Amino acid sequence: MDKLGLLKNFFGHTAFREGQEALVDALLARRDVLGVMPTGAGKSICYQLPALMLPGLSLVISPLIALMKDQVAALRQAGVPAAYLNSSLSFVEQNEVIRSARAGSYKLLYVAPERLLAGDFLQLASDVEISLVAVDEAHCVSQWGQDFRPSYLQIPQFMQELARRPVVGAFTATATAQVKADIQSLLLLRDPLSMTTGFDRPNLYFEVARPKNKDAWLEAFLARRPQQSGVVYCATRKAVEAVCQRLAGAGVSATRYHAGLEDQERRQNQEDFVFDRARVMVATNAFGMGIDKSNVSFVVHYNMPKNIESYYQEAGRAGRDGEPAHCALLFSPGDVQTAKFLINHASENEALTGQQREQVRQRELRRLEQMAAYCKTTSCLRGYLLSYFGEAAPEACGNCGSCAAQLERRDITLEAQKILSGVARVERKYRRSLGAALITRMLHGSREQRVLQLDLDKLPTYGIMKDLSREQIRDYIDFLAAEGYLTLDEGEFPVLRLGPRAVRVLRGSESVLYACQAQSQEEKRSANWGPSSGPALSVQNASLFEALRNLRARLAEEARAPAYMVFSNAALADMAVKQPGSMVEFQQVSGVGAVKAAKYGQAFLEEIARWQGETSSVPEA
Repeated sequence: MDKLGLLKNFFGHTAFREGQEALVDALLARRDVLGVMPTGAGKSICYQLPALMLPGLSLVISPLIALMKDQVAALRQAGVPAAYLNSSLSFVEQNEVIRSARAGSYKLLYVAPERLLAGDFLQLASDVEISLVAVDEAHCVSQWGQDFRPSYLQIPQFMQELARRPVVGAFTATATAQVKADIQSLLLLRDPLSMTTGFDRPNLYFEVARPKNKDAWLEAFLARRPQQSGVVYCATRKAVEAVCQRLAGAGVSATRYHAGLEDQERRQNQEDFVFDRARVMVATNAFGMGIDKSNVSFVVHYNMPKNIESYYQEAGRAGRDGEPAHCALLFSPGDVQTAKFLINHASENEALTGQQREQVRQRELRRLEQMAAYCKTTSCLRGYLLSYFGEAAPEACGNCGSCAAQLERRDITLEAQKILSGVARVERKYRRSLGAALITRMLHGSREQRVLQLDLDKLPTYGIMKDLSREQIRDYIDFLAAEGYLTLDEGEFPVLRLGPRAVRVLRGSESVLYACQAQSQEEKRSANWGPSSGPALSVQNASLFEALRNLRARLAEEARAPAYMVFSNAALADMAVKQPGSMVEFQQVSGVGAVKAAKYGQAFLEEIARWQGETSSVPEA
C-alpha cells in the first residue's frame, strides 16, 4: 500500500497537512529531518507513517511515560502494531515486550532516553533491524530549551552503538533559532531537511484577562461551557489544591495533578481526565507533555507561566482536533514575582557547570520579561506570539482578546508625569531605587509601616495619586515600563528606574496615550469573547452531534479507551454534516480509517439512521 493509502487506512485522512509529506518523503529516502510543527499539526504522523513503510522496527524516543502510553494506545486503536518500554511495566512485562520486538511483532517501539544505554536494550537493538529513530520533544536536548533533559544527550552515543546508523527524525512544537541549531548539532543530524511549518493555530482564541477575582472569573468561564473539557494551569502546588477544591465546591467535575501527589493518585487523576470522568484538570506544568487528548476545548492559565515557549506549548494542548478552542491567561502583577522566585530557586541541573547554570538563569529572566510583555500588550496577541518565534504576523488576527476588544486611547500624560516624578524622587533618595509595589503605595499615600520607615511620606510626590486605586496606578506603571518610559531592573528584587523616554514626558514635550478597554466592555470581555462552546453546526446537525457523542462515550467505555481515541470531535462533526448511509460513505468522513470503520462503523451508521428516523417523524411547527 502506498503512503496515501496507509494515511487513509490507519489515520483516516485523505491528504497530508502542511509539511507532513515532505518530511515523510525525506525519511523514506533515508534523509534525516528536523520538523518544527505546532501542537496539533500532526507531527506524529511524520514518523509513524514512514515506520509502517520502512523494514524492521522504528524507535520513538519520548520523554514521558504518559506520552508513550497515550500514543501507543491511539496507534493500537488505529490497528498499528506498537508498544512501549518503560518503568511502568513489570519485569515480566518488559521481557515480553523485548521478546515480541525481537520476534518482529511491532512496527513502532516507544522508549525513554534513559533506557537507551541499558544492556538489555542495547542487546535488543543489535538483534533487530532498526530503520528509523524518531526523537519526540527534541527541544529537550538543548540546555536553552524550556524542558532540558540531560538524558537526551545520550541519544548520539546510542546511535554509535548500532551496527548500522538508521535515519533520524527530530520533532518539536516550540523551538527558537538557537534551540533548532542545538538540536541539529547535539543529535548529530546529517544534512537534515529542516522544516518549520509555522506556529499559527488559527482555531485557538487567545485572551489575557486581569480579573479582580480570578476564582469568580474561572467559575463563570466554566459555567458557560458545561460540556467542554479543559485544563487549568497553576504556578504552584498550593494554588492547584486551592483552585481544585473551590471548583469542586462549585459543582465542577475537577481533578488535580502535581508532583507532590503519590504516583498512583496522579495516574488515577490523569485517567479520570483522559477518559472524561473529570472534565477539568487543575495542574502545574508537570502535567501535559504526555497528554494527546484531542478534545481539550480550553486551557486557562490561572497564573502567568515563566516563558513564552512554555505558555505556547501548554496553551497549544487545546483544540488538537481542529475545533475552536479558548486559551485564556489570568494575569496579575504578583505573577511576575512568583515566576521570578521559581526561576531563582529552581533545582540546579548537575549536568551544567556553575557558569552555565547562571547563563540559563539569566536567559530565563529575560524570557520572563517577554512573557510579562505579552500579558501587558494591547496589540494583537497572536501577532506577538508569532513574532516571538520569528514568524511574520499580521497587525490584527481578528481572533484574540486584543483584536476583539473595543479599545480607546486615553491621554494619561498628567498621570505619567506624576509617576515618573515619583520614581525620580525615589531614585534621588535611594541610589538603587525601590520596587514597583512600594512606589505604588507611596503615590497612593499609604500609611503602611514600610512606607513610613523609608520616609516615603516625606517626598513631595507622596499621595499625589490618592484619587486612583492602587490597581490603576500599578497598571499605569506596567504600561509605562512596557513602553520604555520606565525600566525594571533584573534581580530577585527588581527596582523601577526612569527609562530613556521619561525625560521628554517630564519636560512636557511628549504626550502619553494609554490604550485601554472601553469602560462599557469591561464586564463583557470574559463573558462573551472567544469561540462558541461547540462545533459550528446547524441546530439539527448539533442534535445529531450530541447523539453521536453519547454513542462514542458508550463505545469508549466498552473498549476501556478514552472517547477521543474512538473518534475525535472533528470526526463526529463531519459525520453530523455528511450523515453517511453506507460503509463506503462512512469511510469518506474525515478521521475515519479502515480499521476504525470496521470496528465502529456499523454502530455509528445505525445511530445516524435512528436519529434520521426520529427527526423526520417530528411534525414541523
